Amino acid sequence: MTLADAARSGTRPGMPDTAVPASRTRRLRGPVVFAALVGLILLLVVPTVFLPTVLFPPDDPKLDDKGAIPDFTFTDHTGAVMTRASLEGHVTIVNFIFTRCDTVCPVTSMKMKTVQEKTFDVPDIKLMSISVDPGHDTVERLAAYAEKYAADPRRWRFARGEIAGVRDLVEKGMELGYDDLGGTSPSGAPNITHSGHFVLLDQRAHIRGYYDSDDWPLIEKLMKHARFLRRKPPR
Repeated sequence: MTLADAARSGTRPGMPDTAVPASRTRRLRGPVVFAALVGLILLLVVPTVFLPTVLFPPDDPKLDDKGAIPDFTFTDHTGAVMTRASLEGHVTIVNFIFTRCDTVCPVTSMKMKTVQEKTFDVPDIKLMSISVDPGHDTVERLAAYAEKYAADPRRWRFARGEIAGVRDLVEKGMELGYDDLGGTSPSGAPNITHSGHFVLLDQRAHIRGYYDSDDWPLIEKLMKHARFLRRKPPR
């Protein structure tokens, strides 16, 4: 380094040049900024989200116990026999449909399909759709209906039985409305009225709750309750 260069740079001749190159400064700035951002996020998340969840976990839901449903003998859309024992050992969500229905049933079946999709990670949550028009809804028709809604037969079963057994389960066992008014509607569908509620059963086939399918937040709550029963089965 010449004397003139030293004068311009403010250093003395013979001293090493300790200035940090600009490229190295730029390389250091990125990781430092990232680390600062991570630290800021942790400072915000830990006290506001993590600690309250650990120190004050949400209370377990208080679910009613309406007792066990009566025994039944149905056939599902694969031809397999179903009884109350088929529902024991896992959580089951039940609804009621008939394949000629063109009002509430397509809507509730789509919602049940959504429940199937949103609980795919918990295969022990089963679904059951019971036909309230079993005279028309043969196994073959139920199989076609199940395919229409992409039902996984390992989890979602469509069932039919003798009309007396269906009525006994719906009206007496689950205490829900169901009536065949006779004749047909303007669309040609039979005048059958039935509940649009979903019913939650625990691992003993006990009724633990009713959820109006017209109210989607209630269906979200149903899925949370089903997951809770899966984690903490009744003793």
